[in-house]
Amino acid sequence: MPPPTHDHADDVSIEAFTTATNYFRARLPLELATPKIAIICGSGLGQLADTIENKVEFAYEEIPGFVSSTVQGHAGKLAFGLLGDKRTPTVCMVGRFHFYEGHTLKQVTLPIRIFKMLGVEILIVTNATGALNRDFKVGMVGVMADHISLPGLAGNNPLFGPNVSAFGTRFPPMSDAYDYNLRVIAFKAADYLKFPKGTLKEAIYTFVGGPSFETRAEARYLRSIGGDLVGMSTVPEVIVARHCGIRVLGLSLVSNMVAIGKGKSADPSELVNGLEKPEEPLVNHEEVLQTGKERALDMQKLVRTIVDLISST
Repeated sequence: MPPPTHDHADDVSIEAFTTATNYFRARLPLELATPKIAIICGSGLGQLADTIENKVEFAYEEIPGFVSSTVQGHAGKLAFGLLGDKRTPTVCMVGRFHFYEGHTLKQVTLPIRIFKMLGVEILIVTNATGALNRDFKVGMVGVMADHISLPGLAGNNPLFGPNVSAFGTRFPPMSDAYDYNLRVIAFKAADYLKFPKGTLKEAIYTFVGGPSFETRAEARYLRSIGGDLVGMSTVPEVIVARHCGIRVLGLSLVSNMVAIGKGKSADPSELVNGLEKPEEPLVNHEEVLQTGKERALDMQKLVRTIVDLISST
C-alpha cells in the first residue's frame, strides 16, 4: 500500500511507518519482501521463529522507530522467512512491546502498520495467559473469539488521536475482530495433529494493563463480566490490525490458573470446622515461561499447520 498521509497526524509517526518499511525493503530478498502472514510470539513462545526457513533477522534496536522489549522471555527481533510445507512468506515478531513497559500504545502497535505496508494480510497473535474460567486448564490453548479491553474502556485505545485514513476508518467495528474462518482452521489443524480433544477451546480474552498480576477480587470481577482468560497484551495489536484490514487469529496458551478464591480470612467466624480454607497458589512469571517452554513444540506444530492450511485455501 502507498505511504499513509494525514494533515493532522503526528509527522514523526508517519515518518516511522515509511522509514521502517523502506528499511526492510532495502534489505530483504525478493521472496521475503512481501510477507503474507505475521506472527507475534508471546511469553516463552519465541521458538516459533525457529520453524521458518531462509531466515533473515533484525534486532529491534536496528529498526528505525522501534522500541526495545524489556521483558524476560521476549528476545526482541523480527524474523522474516518461509514457513511450513507451503513455504509461505512470513514475519515473526519474537517478543512484543507492552503498555506496562512505559511505551505508548502507538509505539506498542507500530509494527502492525508496518506489516500492513509490507503486504501482510493475516496476523496470528499468540500469548501466555491466565485462566479465569475453570473449564480451562494449564496447557490448553484458548482460541480467541472476542475480547474485553479494560484499558480501552478507560480511554487507552491505540487509535486514540487523529485518524490516519489511509489505514482505516475513524470508527472501526470490533465485533468481528477474530476471524471466523481462521478459527475454524485452527480447530482443523488441531484435529490434523491429533491433539487430545479439548486442547483447543474458544475463549473471551480480557486485557488488563499490568504489570502486577490481578488481585483475587479483580479476578472474580473479570470472570463475572465474561472473561475466560486474562493477559497484559495482544488486544492493542488486534485493534490496529483490524483498523487496517488485517484478518486476525488469536491463540492463548494457558500458563497458569488465576487465583479467584477469597483467600485467608482473619475473621474466626470464617473458619470451617476450626480450619482455614486451603490457599490457591499465587502466579509468577517463571511459571508462565516454564509452561511456554513445555508446550513450545506443540505451539510450533499448531501454528505451522494453521499457516499451511491457510495457504491451501
